[in-house]
Amino acid sequence: MGAMVGVTTSAVAAHDSKNPTITVIAAIVAAVAISRVIVAYSLPYRKQGNTKLLERVFETGAFSYATALGTLAAACIALDAPTIIQLMTFTAAIGYGAGISARNAGRLPIAIGQLMLSITPACIVLISKPGIAPRFLAASLALFALAMISIAVNVFRVLRNSIAAAETSSRLAEKMQVLARSDVVTGLLNRAGLNHHLAEQLPKIDPDKKFALFWMDLDRFKEVNDSLGHQTGDKLLAEIASRLKACAPSEATVARFGGDEFIVACEMTGRREVEQLASRMMDEISRPIRIDDDRLEIASSMGIALLPDDGEDFDTLMQGADLALYRSKVNGRKQVTFFDPSMTRNLVRRREIETELRLALQRDELSIFFQPLVDLETGRIRAFEALVRWFHPEKGELRPDEFIPVAEETGAIITLGNWITAQAAKAAAQWPEDITIAVNLSPLQIKAPGAALGILSALRDAKLSPARLELEITETVLLDHSQNTENFINELADAGVRFALDDFGTGYSSLGYLNKYPFSKIKVDRSFVSGINQGKKSDAIIRAVSGMGATLGMEIVAEGLETIEQVRAVSEAGCTLGQGYYFSRPVPDYLAAMLLAKERESASGKTRRRG
Repeated sequence: MGAMVGVTTSAVAAHDSKNPTITVIAAIVAAVAISRVIVAYSLPYRKQGNTKLLERVFETGAFSYATALGTLAAACIALDAPTIIQLMTFTAAIGYGAGISARNAGRLPIAIGQLMLSITPACIVLISKPGIAPRFLAASLALFALAMISIAVNVFRVLRNSIAAAETSSRLAEKMQVLARSDVVTGLLNRAGLNHHLAEQLPKIDPDKKFALFWMDLDRFKEVNDSLGHQTGDKLLAEIASRLKACAPSEATVARFGGDEFIVACEMTGRREVEQLASRMMDEISRPIRIDDDRLEIASSMGIALLPDDGEDFDTLMQGADLALYRSKVNGRKQVTFFDPSMTRNLVRRREIETELRLALQRDELSIFFQPLVDLETGRIRAFEALVRWFHPEKGELRPDEFIPVAEETGAIITLGNWITAQAAKAAAQWPEDITIAVNLSPLQIKAPGAALGILSALRDAKLSPARLELEITETVLLDHSQNTENFINELADAGVRFALDDFGTGYSSLGYLNKYPFSKIKVDRSFVSGINQGKKSDAIIRAVSGMGATLGMEIVAEGLETIEQVRAVSEAGCTLGQGYYFSRPVPDYLAAMLLAKERESASGKTRRRG
């Protein structure tokens, strides 16, 4: 539109003035205007992205047009063209200079240059004219130019400050986004960063490849934090992160998902490559780490899920890897497990059990059964172990190995364990005073606030002497070296409660536990009696444990006895007590009472016959 006004103005000026000089200048104005329009719409050089060339072309056209338009106005005044022509060309030049000074304020030299080139020629001519009016008009134009330059400078500053503020805000926003998606300890992506990154990556996956997600959980990391402090723990996490980045493919996504969990995700050519990478990462994690003066050894459990094999989206992939990781930990840790569809079915099953278990306590669907511990020398019952049984009204009897792990995962084991202790104590209170009751404790029960107080309260309510209660704990409870665990054991031991070390020989068996804690009994795991490991070696182990128990004044219990041969073998090996189906299956409380009554009656009859 500006070019059209310039062309029209120059044409009218040439036509009405009939002056050859004005006509030539008018032609130049029109030519420059038309050329600028053509260049602006064609711009073949724009494809090359040469901004400097673009600016030079624009400057040349802008300065040429301003000069031509300003010269036309000056020529019309100098050559005394008709007044209306002088007014028209003068107005066009002044208006162009004023408008362009604000429009091009982002490039201040161009804006001021165009303004001055469009106004200066007319100012020079007006100064040369006789009289006050032309010179006053020239002075006004000079002031007008200064005012427009001031406006252009102000606009330029506003633009510059706005752009600087926008750039600063953009940098801050990017920095905040990076911080929001990064883990401060390791520098890896955090959970939010992982979710965002994978959401962008998944649509780009090569359909001929597999996308693998490795989910790792450091084993026993809590011990490092508790024993060496969180600073050492953070350094350990940073070192693990560095090792994972070093051994993962360069294009892999590596993230700390939270706590001591890490995730690596990347494209793989096949399952074999996935297995190789998993093995490398497990080896890297398990390499000893030197932090300050401490030499640390830590292992990891890993779960793996693959796209498209195990799902079609990110959420399904994460769920699969999580389930596979859970299976690795349940199976003994330090393992790599690939997702299998059966894990999803197991998850659904666990969720059903979780929901129904909470209702089962309210509906009295749970029962306590008792299995006797028999003196191998006399054949008499010395104690009973309390075992929980669940008789579901629709699904029938549910095995403890189905619902106990679920109760431990969900925390329901605390309520369940307290209920078992209370019920067992009530039943034992009805038995002869020389018969004790053994109850298994979960690690979560021990760590729960007020755990010892709850057990002592159950004993008081049942009117059962603390000396008749024996709490069985596994070595995994002691691995955390927790002060809470030590306080729990000491408080109950001081009250008279006895403790037994359960499943001895299956975990991190340590003689230090026997020396540190007040155990009065050791239960040798059933795998040494009736498992696949039964043989000369297991017999030697039983003899060694029995000898140690005799020296320390502890009783040794052999679990899982099913045949007379096994009973004789463990008795000869030095075990003092036996437990298993050979003697009795777990029975309800009334049958336990009948077993005791029958045994006492039989013993009484023998005594009378001897008399």
